[in-house]
Amino acid sequence: MLLQRTLFAALFFLFIGSGVSAQTAKPNIYNPQANAAAEMQQAIKTAKAQNKHVLLQIGGNWCSWCIKFHNFTTTDAQLDSALRANYVVLKVNHSKENQNLEVLQKLDYPQRFGFPVFVVLDGEGKRLHTQNSAYLEEDKGYSKKKVLEFLGHWSKPALEPERYKKR
Repeated sequence: MLLQRTLFAALFFLFIGSGVSAQTAKPNIYNPQANAAAEMQQAIKTAKAQNKHVLLQIGGNWCSWCIKFHNFTTTDAQLDSALRANYVVLKVNHSKENQNLEVLQKLDYPQRFGFPVFVVLDGEGKRLHTQNSAYLEEDKGYSKKKVLEFLGHWSKPALEPERYKKR
């Protein structure tokens, strides 16, 4: 009887322990080992070829708001579609393993706004806009309306001069 109780207790704690570790598993959205400068150059080249802008999502796997934004935009069909139609999206890591400080310096220090922070580049690599993600929040998450507005205002079509000529 004592052996059964001991075995049951051991299995119970093993089961509970494995459930806790699975729930606290670190997300793997940002790659600390990535060469952000090289990936950024490739994203710019792709954006130019596809007549889009680049959207840099700067953050890390440690950042709950970064994970929320990723999940929010990839699980909502309208947001995912707006991103894919107008942007080449690149996640740029900022963590203790790799802060990518040289890249962020060239982008005029977007980390000053906290994380995540979004930087929009044109097809030539020129920085068009840096977006503080706090302005896209609503309650304990993000506002779909605010995110769609941000994506629309900084898309390539929104910045075409022809749209604003006097008619």
